[in-house]
Amino acid sequence: MPVAQKTELDDIAIDRIIEMAWEDRTPFDAIKFQFGLAEADVKALMKKELKFSSYKLWRKRVENCKTKHTAKRVEGIDRFKCNLQRAISNNKISKR
Repeated sequence: MPVAQKTELDDIAIDRIIEMAWEDRTPFDAIKFQFGLAEADVKALMKKELKFSSYKLWRKRVENCKTKHTAKRVEGIDRFKCNLQRAISNNKISKR
């Protein structure tokens, strides 16, 4: 099902999904948990929103990245966020 039919996303949500998709440590499961988009939906969104050359680079990177898929991750990594982040912090590193 195309992303547009599944849910209407605002520009801020789309930007955040793209940012999360580019991050190596953020698995597709985290995007699904937060935005309800499956891996195929994220790929379709990236293809629509990025330049084709950027999309190809991203796809190549995702295919070779073991941390983007929870099943391929090393045991012991079972969280979606960095342990240095506050619970709700807009992705800012907490004070130390």
